[in-house]
Amino acid sequence: MADAVINDSDKATEAGFNGNQWVKLNVGGTCFLTTKTTLSRDPNSFLYRLCQENTALISDRDETGAYLIDRDPAYFSPILNYLRHGKLVIDKDLAEEGVLEEAEFYNITELIKLIKERIYHREISGPCKELKKRVYRVLQCHEDELTQMLSTLSDGWKFEQLINIGSQYNYGNNGHSEFLCVVSREFGVSGSYKETESTDRAKVLQQKASRS
Repeated sequence: MADAVINDSDKATEAGFNGNQWVKLNVGGTCFLTTKTTLSRDPNSFLYRLCQENTALISDRDETGAYLIDRDPAYFSPILNYLRHGKLVIDKDLAEEGVLEEAEFYNITELIKLIKERIYHREISGPCKELKKRVYRVLQCHEDELTQMLSTLSDGWKFEQLINIGSQYNYGNNGHSEFLCVVSREFGVSGSYKETESTDRAKVLQQKASRS
């Protein structure tokens, strides 16, 4: 199967390969045809040094004269396109982290900064974790109802505190104390917590109990 060839310009095939201007790269088995001007966009990069005459950088070539680079060609495409037009375009099937790794390999400084900024903004603007709010509910009950009420707590409600507010009723010789039972549950910010007492009221009751 013939290697894929990605041209820097449609004119390249018409004019033929000019060894003084055009450069062939064999990246992971896929051939790319581009220009020295494109590869020279960043003078500190590996690709700039690769295409310079009298450079100390030595690279093997294949039978067509293309420089051999053992990297993933799919991730090289956005690198080369950035050098061509200065814009970062990443296919939806490619991970930005993978393109960053290639940019770091080729040492393209501005592209490295650009991808890191994109990853940063992606992370801070991504789906937020559901915010939680603890909501308190105050239940009033008789002494003889207390055990049953606590044993039947459900739907995530948890017992927090029991407050004795004294006896209000006397039947014969038996006094029945009244209690306020503070329970709590975590809700998402968008969750519904109707029929609940406010957090502030629950805290006030707890403070009163702690002073008694």
